[in-house]
Parts: sequence; C-alpha cells; structure tokens
Amino acid sequence: MSKKKKRTSNNNSGVVSFLRKPAGQVTVVALVALVVYLIAASSGGGTAASTQAREISVDQAYEMYQAGTFVVDVRTQAEWDEYHAPNTTLIPLDELPARLNELPKDREIVVVCRSGNRSQEGRDILLQAGYNATSMAGGLKEWYAKGYPIEGAPQ
Repeated sequence: MSKKKKRTSNNNSGVVSFLRKPAGQVTVVALVALVVYLIAASSGGGTAASTQAREISVDQAYEMYQAGTFVVDVRTQAEWDEYHAPNTTLIPLDELPARLNELPKDREIVVVCRSGNRSQEGRDILLQAGYNATSMAGGLKEWYAKGYPIEGAPQ
C-alpha cells in the first residue's frame, strides 16, 4: 500500500496564486507606485517651500514685495539698467547657481524677469538648492503695465 502525502493547507496560497498572474503583478506595482507618489507628494518636511505656490501673479508678487519679501531679478545687466523694480536684487540667470550664497535661506524669495519665463528657471534652481522660492508670471512688463513701482522705463 502506498501512502499518499497529505497536502498541508497554506493560508497564503491564494496570495501566491494571485501574484503569479500578470494582473496581480500589475496591481501590486500600481499599488506600490501609488504609495511612493503619495509619500513624495506629502514630503518636504512641511517646509514653507513645499507649501508655497510655485508661480504667482503680478498682483500677488506686488503684495509680497510690499510686505518685504526678497525679490531677485534674473535678467541681464543691460535689462536691469533699462528698468527694474526698486529695492530688488539683480543676479542674472546664468550667474545664479554660482551666486546662491548671496540669497537668504531663511526668507521667501520671489524670482522675476522680463516676461516670466526665465523666472521659472531661476525658481527651479533655487528650489533644487533648498530655497523657499516662487516665480512671478507675466514678468516686469506686466508689473510696469499695472503701474507698480519701476526705476527707469521700458523701451
């Protein structure tokens, strides 16, 4: 007489069977990706940089400017000489990575340029370096058009 081996019941056999199927594998990968995304979206240590808007309107920038927020202009020296907002700091975009030490780490920074494109690049450089930065949409052209303070005049 031959003895048949009894199969022991494995409570995890349903899970293993599920994971052997492509649909199960895709489900697990999707779930892991979702968890990673949620962690990344909520991380940043709750710093102001993680909660501040990445781009603000000219009106919002002017309010922040009036409240004493640090404003850095990333245009060229020639553009700055033509016109600029008073009490702002010029650091041309191509010099920004090398001059980060001139910017305050403990204050909000609004990055501005002529039309708003270079300020986005400047903001991204600052964010990657750990600064609390946002960019101004519309640029100093719109700032001037709204009648906000300017030294010089656009030509």
